[in-house]
Amino acid sequence: MTPVQTTKMSNFRWVICALLFLATTVNYMDRQVLSLTWKDFIAVDFHWTDADYGTITGLFSLFYAIANLFSGKFIDWMGTKKGYLIAIFVWSTGAVMHAGCGWVAMNWEGYDSIEALRMVQAGSDAAVAIATISVWLFLSCRLILAVGEAGNFPAAIKATAEYFPKKDRAFSTSIFNSGASVGALAAPATIPLLARAWGWEMAFIIIGVLGYVWMGLWMWLYEKPRKNKFVNQAELNYIEQDNDLAECQNREEAKEEKAIPFLKCFGYRQTWAFLVGKLMTDGVWWFFLFWAPAYFSDQYGYTSDSAMGIALIFTLYLIVTVLSIGGGYLPTYFVDKKGMNPYLGRMRAMLIFACFPVLGLLAQPLGAYSAWWPAILIGLLGAGHQAWSANLFSTIGDMFPKSTIGTIVGLGTMTGGFGSMAINMGSGEFFTWAAAQGAGFQFFGFEGKPAAYMVVFCICAVAYLIGWCIMKALVPKYKPIVVED
Repeated sequence: MTPVQTTKMSNFRWVICALLFLATTVNYMDRQVLSLTWKDFIAVDFHWTDADYGTITGLFSLFYAIANLFSGKFIDWMGTKKGYLIAIFVWSTGAVMHAGCGWVAMNWEGYDSIEALRMVQAGSDAAVAIATISVWLFLSCRLILAVGEAGNFPAAIKATAEYFPKKDRAFSTSIFNSGASVGALAAPATIPLLARAWGWEMAFIIIGVLGYVWMGLWMWLYEKPRKNKFVNQAELNYIEQDNDLAECQNREEAKEEKAIPFLKCFGYRQTWAFLVGKLMTDGVWWFFLFWAPAYFSDQYGYTSDSAMGIALIFTLYLIVTVLSIGGGYLPTYFVDKKGMNPYLGRMRAMLIFACFPVLGLLAQPLGAYSAWWPAILIGLLGAGHQAWSANLFSTIGDMFPKSTIGTIVGLGTMTGGFGSMAINMGSGEFFTWAAAQGAGFQFFGFEGKPAAYMVVFCICAVAYLIGWCIMKALVPKYKPIVVED
């Protein structure tokens, strides 16, 4: 028996997965600071409307989308270690910079304090000027945040492909991807309280600094599996089980895997299937991420720093966190127990998860009885999204060579950003318009802004099923891409 067979396998790949989870958690907490402070803290200082906030979130999504056009290629070019370090440094810096927006706006408009900005008469020319300059300042910071955050998922998916065999990728992806819901879970329990205790500016600074701490851990622990001193031969063999044995033995001497040229990527149906899946569904998650705190404040009067407001948002994301992790296991069950190929098992699982968001149709009607119903139903919708997203990302590793994974993820996240821009900017304008219309706008028994929320919830409910049908039509069967020399 060889030493490789008798040596107990190390499990360092799960340490890497934990680092990816932490980075994704910080990523979403940085993104959530604004959504948890704008309605009850920032809007009061700068006289923002729903349309102003919708503009900021919508253009942030546009910045994020454009950045993703380049982020995947950047990660492939720089490599996982350096690329991830640069990405998190940029977004953490952008997050911290938000704290200075109030000071700049105050001096720009010639006021002595933030309190003086707040005391300006609502609706006056001075209030409009304050709102305008503050929106532009926040957009500048969101641009930097978006450019950095665009690197998170391409780098994380690439690291997952490097450290996990195909059969484990959906599960490991679901674990690190759950950092999105954990970040969203931790955010309402901490950020409003930080804002109330020390001001909304300090909330941006404290959360932003977490990214710098993560950079130190990444520099210490990450290397590619073959170069990582924490990975023994047994674990390396497990990681590389999908490769041909001869390729495993001669990898250091073999030439580097050929990447698919950027423009050629658009010639594959597999690329378009992933792009459609992201376009149709990312905006749903981002809508609830950005608007849920304002929804409970608007519709039920529970501010983000109230005990009930914190409890509702915490419960929503607790449901997302607990249920979504299992989403990565379902395709493994279909593959191992039912004998399906990875793509068929993944698509079967995604069809099941696409049905979860339909529950969002009941959020507004049942909300008439208790705010807990929307919190629970939106939580189930979010759990379905996260499980869907983990499997959607994993289809790339099934179909594309590792050398092109970052590029495809970047393209897909770009299209998801376009979808998010449309729903967030459109919702902000729609909510402001519907509130002004009052009883003049009705939908399914609701009127004014509640009717507008009902419209958006209906769109979110059917987006996944439509996306799944288009994906299945584009790629009906498992067909990995082979790059010829």
